[in-house]
Amino acid sequence: MSFVRIKKLLIMDPIMTKSESTKTKFVREYSINASPKLLYPYLSTAAGLSRWFAEDVNVNGNQGLNFIWDKEDHFAEITGQRANRSIRFTFLDENKELQPDGDYVEFNIETSELTGEQFLQVTDYSADHDEEEMDELWENMILSLREIIGG
Repeated sequence: MSFVRIKKLLIMDPIMTKSESTKTKFVREYSINASPKLLYPYLSTAAGLSRWFAEDVNVNGNQGLNFIWDKEDHFAEITGQRANRSIRFTFLDENKELQPDGDYVEFNIETSELTGEQFLQVTDYSADHDEEEMDELWENMILSLREIIGG
């Protein structure tokens, strides 16, 4: 299945933290042929996210999730949410605590006022600096998501 990315946003801003490590804000926008009500559960629930985003996702408390990649736990909290619009997962440190400049992944569903098309904007804020690798990773994950939702 091939797809055309209608709009491509790229922000690769190196940001210095207190520990002097550089983080990158990676932003992309992908066209998605699905309504926000259909798409949002795949972005906001453990069951939905485990189908395309991580090997497994488990609920961990009221606002927490445990994302599992390569058999490793990555705990996160929901730090922003608007039903059927957006959600942000901020990853916790090794003590399972939020940090002021913590890594996060944010999903925003946007609708083009002109065409009515749906777009999924992905923001990945982390220490990963390889633009090409990040682009390929997210394109593959979005392809999986499209195959699941039929969009």
